[in-house]
Amino acid sequence: MGTPGFAVPALRRLIDSSKHTVAAVVTQPDRPVGRGRKLQAPPVKELALEHNIVVLQPEKIKKNAFDAVLAPYNADIIIVAAYGKILPPEILTLPRFGCINIHASILPKYRGAAPIQRAIMDGEQYTGVTIMQMDEGLDTGNIIAFEQIEILPDDDTASLSNLLAVTGGELLMKVLDQIEQDQQIVSTPQNNAEATYASILSKSDGLIDWSMERDQIICRIKGLQPWPGAFSFLHGRAWKILAAEYYNDEHGLLDLTQAEGGASEYGTVLDIIKGKGVVVNVQDGYLLITAVQPPDKKPMATTDAINGKLIKQGDLFISDPAFLEGTNEIK
Repeated sequence: MGTPGFAVPALRRLIDSSKHTVAAVVTQPDRPVGRGRKLQAPPVKELALEHNIVVLQPEKIKKNAFDAVLAPYNADIIIVAAYGKILPPEILTLPRFGCINIHASILPKYRGAAPIQRAIMDGEQYTGVTIMQMDEGLDTGNIIAFEQIEILPDDDTASLSNLLAVTGGELLMKVLDQIEQDQQIVSTPQNNAEATYASILSKSDGLIDWSMERDQIICRIKGLQPWPGAFSFLHGRAWKILAAEYYNDEHGLLDLTQAEGGASEYGTVLDIIKGKGVVVNVQDGYLLITAVQPPDKKPMATTDAINGKLIKQGDLFISDPAFLEGTNEIK
């Protein structure tokens, strides 16, 4: 049971295995995407159909006896990876070994829908994958196995998700071999006192607060890729901020400029660095914005936005949440 790209490596490992048989795949219904609103199949469905595996796509699984649909497959175990729906008790207890979940964090930290994004946004240095026995709670079940990985400085949600998906698929195979050998699941309860929650992202999470520290802003930019993307308002319209890095004003020129003209608001474009981007001020120094996506345009290097006269020294990026009301620009 899975839906997005994160679930694909685990399914692929199962398909390629000579020890296990995939009886069926359950995924979310096809959804309309893009401006043309054309129906698009989930990545898990596409892979399953390539291998002639039965695909089930219930709109709802609670209170519609979906367990009766699954029962004839006589599964030993149900594997869940980013399926996107909460399983009712009658499905959790249906297979001989129950249901196990591949979760993209080291539980009990970052339970919930956005563990990868929240870990990056919080500036964590490590994360990982946990395989857990599912219960009726939200990622509260016993831990079967986990593997820790380092979050590298250039990681964003896309790159880290890909790594964790592959790691989860490999760990799953080890867990299944152990279950088959033992004919039972050996697991350890979570320490609920250490639990944290990774709430689902909303559009408003992407709005950059320029009064934050540099590390916090950079982590948000990385963690919010690809959706909703970190953004700010310039000239009344939303700009996505795709990449930023520390800027060290070695000669104190920016400090001098601010002293002469008075302190600038956070988010002010204080300088243009030729061939690199624009410098804005934040709580603990300066950030060099190197890649952006202006409204109605493709992602670009900030230097291209400068050359196109879309941004200039003295411009102010706005953090005011009030600008969010009524805007449909952030997709």
